[in-house]
Amino acid sequence: MEIVNINIDECLRVGTYVNTHGVRGEIKIYPHTDDINRFSDLKSLYMKTKKEIFECKVSSVKYFKNMVIMKIKGIDNINDIERYKGSDLYVTREQAVPLEEGEYFLCDIIDAKVITDEDEEIGTVKDVLQTGANDVYIVKTPDNEEVLIPVIPSCVLDIDTENKLVKVHMLDGLMEMNKKKK
Repeated sequence: MEIVNINIDECLRVGTYVNTHGVRGEIKIYPHTDDINRFSDLKSLYMKTKKEIFECKVSSVKYFKNMVIMKIKGIDNINDIERYKGSDLYVTREQAVPLEEGEYFLCDIIDAKVITDEDEEIGTVKDVLQTGANDVYIVKTPDNEEVLIPVIPSCVLDIDTENKLVKVHMLDGLMEMNKKKK
């Protein structure tokens, strides 16, 4: 693993190193991607520790349940990798899986301005909950409240990642429901 100087904010997080696997330096990765098999195509990725960013050359990849088991070139002992547990793993946008029409990376809508179809500002997207049924945007209002907006076609009308703008239709009762959850 080689220390590199890369702007990690321009990269995409694809997983988190959660544990070791065996004693030969393999690591278990919890994937943060829709397609777990995307790891099979990687030649390298970046590991961000608390202090440094390393480029990791991928030696091998296998899968176990919902986890990725990865072997990094040059790491042959559990003691050489164990201290980096908890580190996030990133790829550059060039290494990312190509997007289909209408798809976007979740990180590209964080901090996007959210407006209604009547041009009223609701706030900014601060996080995305992935529920299984549909995603839910966590929107922070100007008065520091949180509004949960389901990402469904009748509610989210347009997502403009280039201009960081999300247009929504506030379904009847949605704002009231968000106020009641407190």
